[in-house]
Amino acid sequence: MTASLEGTAAVVCAASKGLGLASATALAARGAAVVICARREALLEAAAREIRARTGSRIVPVVADVSRADDTQRLLDRTMAELGGLDVLVTNTGGPPSGPFESLSDDAWRQSIDSMLMSVVRLSRAAIPHMRARGGGRLIHVTSVSVKQPIEGLVLSNALRAAVTGLARTLALELAADNILVNCVAPGYTRTDRVVELAEAAAAREGISPEDVQRRTEEQIPLKRLGTPEEFGAVVAFLASAEASYVTGTTLQVDGGFVRSLL
Repeated sequence: MTASLEGTAAVVCAASKGLGLASATALAARGAAVVICARREALLEAAAREIRARTGSRIVPVVADVSRADDTQRLLDRTMAELGGLDVLVTNTGGPPSGPFESLSDDAWRQSIDSMLMSVVRLSRAAIPHMRARGGGRLIHVTSVSVKQPIEGLVLSNALRAAVTGLARTLALELAADNILVNCVAPGYTRTDRVVELAEAAAAREGISPEDVQRRTEEQIPLKRLGTPEEFGAVVAFLASAEASYVTGTTLQVDGGFVRSLL
């Protein structure tokens, strides 16, 4: 297991389910106190109860929409009030609408930019001074393998997660002197609601079953299966730990070998 995170204060966004929930659980299991946020209160409170029951760690749920600047600041203010500091920030958002380029309106682009890119900008900007005051920290951004290998029908994700990657690489350079390490974690096909929704949409377009779509996807993955959220969360916990103290400016793929690129 990754080294202990006792005494660590963390924030995990979009943590009511899926990759965010798994990331928060992995951090809490190693001893971190974690503020979790999501838009839907009932799901968020249920997630907080689940993580507490499984880990015994302190979990603080904060209802917030990270696409909104005022919610972003309120989230960080609440974190400081509850935990007294911040060591680890895990940015994460739900996936944007799928569809080909010409089907997407300006509104779809604006909303996705606020949700996927500006949320990372604002959260990072708010978190950095608190991390600097603690002598360092970790910015961990959940992206996608689409930053390495664009996925057909996901132009918003392909474009905006690449922008987050560029931001992260730049911040890794700017913040190294402050011992603030900045990395991305790029999930491949993982058993989440988002992947199920994409499979169902593809099945409807092609006139086949979602199970056929999943089998086809698994055939493209060298390990011949989808990943689990828990496998993803373990990588996030590694990047948050002292064991990753010489890792910054990189993107770690958690994809079962799906991406074939060398870089």
